[in-house]
Amino acid sequence: MKTFSTPMFTDLYELTMAYGYWKLGMADKKSVFHLFFRKYPFQGGYAIAAGLQTMIEYLEEYQFTADDLEYLSGLTFGAEKFDQKFLDFLGNMKFSCDIDAAPEGTVVFPNQPLVRVKGPLLQAQLLESLLLNIINFQSLIATKASRVVYAAKGDPVIEFGMRRAQGVDGGMSASRAAYIGGCESTSNTLAGKWYGIPVRGTMAHSWVMAFEGEKESFSSYADVYPTNLFFLIDTYDTALGAKNAIDVSVEKSQKLKGVRLDSGELASLSRLVRRMMDENGFSDAKIMASNELDEHLIKDLKRKKACIDIWGVGTNLVTGKEQPALDGVYKLSAIEEKGEFRDVIKLSEQMSKTSYPGILQVRRFFDKSGYIGDIIYDVESSLHQNTFADFTDSFSFKDLSADLESRDLLVPVFRNGKNVYGSSSLEEIRRKLAKEWKLFPKGVQKLKKPAFYPYGIEKQFYEKMVGLMKKRGQ
Repeated sequence: MKTFSTPMFTDLYELTMAYGYWKLGMADKKSVFHLFFRKYPFQGGYAIAAGLQTMIEYLEEYQFTADDLEYLSGLTFGAEKFDQKFLDFLGNMKFSCDIDAAPEGTVVFPNQPLVRVKGPLLQAQLLESLLLNIINFQSLIATKASRVVYAAKGDPVIEFGMRRAQGVDGGMSASRAAYIGGCESTSNTLAGKWYGIPVRGTMAHSWVMAFEGEKESFSSYADVYPTNLFFLIDTYDTALGAKNAIDVSVEKSQKLKGVRLDSGELASLSRLVRRMMDENGFSDAKIMASNELDEHLIKDLKRKKACIDIWGVGTNLVTGKEQPALDGVYKLSAIEEKGEFRDVIKLSEQMSKTSYPGILQVRRFFDKSGYIGDIIYDVESSLHQNTFADFTDSFSFKDLSADLESRDLLVPVFRNGKNVYGSSSLEEIRRKLAKEWKLFPKGVQKLKKPAFYPYGIEKQFYEKMVGLMKKRGQ
């Protein structure tokens, strides 16, 4: 949802570093950055890559405008300002990076690169904030949606959290990502228009309250929408609301399509309403539930045998309320020195914050039964062996059969600043994700105590990384 100059959507420190690179003659040095996340979101066992198409659309229009440069010329840092020649450089700069990324709908895991950027140091640095903002949020929400859909066990899930999303762009991005994650539709009509997502919606409590009585409100609604009788029945009293919905449908000889419950003890109320509708000949009518739902509440309601057919999930989905941010990072991993790449590494007393050096790729291994494991490796040295240090098992070394088939997860997206990926429809992405899940071991999707899919870094790469850590730590 682009409403601004793309390069200006960045943190100031990216620009101050870019100026420093330019002033020191380092602007065009070749560099490699990787975007990845460090921890499983929502205490689960996976994440869903999302946001790539949005990223592509922004980068295709990556150009500083005259208005941008005028604003930057007025910034001061103590007694310092950006040199006019630097601003001229930015104005003439053409995006020329190579970018590889995991396609949207790919199931991914911590420390695996989701995006790899290779290009002039100044340009690659300036992309950090933009790429993190897009990929972090949409991947987080797609993952949350996937968990909600898993809990619903085949029931339709409608996303309708726009009103509580973080701003207009947050609402649009969340609707898009939630659809990728498996939601059946959205209440967001602009998302329906822009992205082709099915839209759903009938009435809110204000419709009922605008009339003298609940039955009158239902009757009036039936007059307006005679083929779409779907009533919100908990404005005053749920049992009475169900009776009024049934009575209006009978009196008007119209088919009751369904009712929505938005408060109260949903399990017992849904059973009561189901019985009432069945006894009056409306066994085909659906019951939709909302009311601050998330995957855990849905799972609990399923356990209690709630008679709920459709799930409306808003706030907890579009905000990722349980974990409102994916801890994605963007780290420099290699830089050109005398015509060759030099691996670089960020060290930390926290092993989880130590970055990975080199130019990385992820290879996913599989056989006829499905996926077996992933290995992160350095493309400069290729993948020489199928032995890897397993992240999910205390870095113990494991071997994968040499007979397994494989594919690399990061695919070309930009070459020299040109889009070589094209685009994928949201329907294609959803189908890809549905197919992916059939290939993963059972248990990876579990909401609590999931089965951890084996993945790690190639043994040779691991040994090189340990050697570099020791060297830098001296």
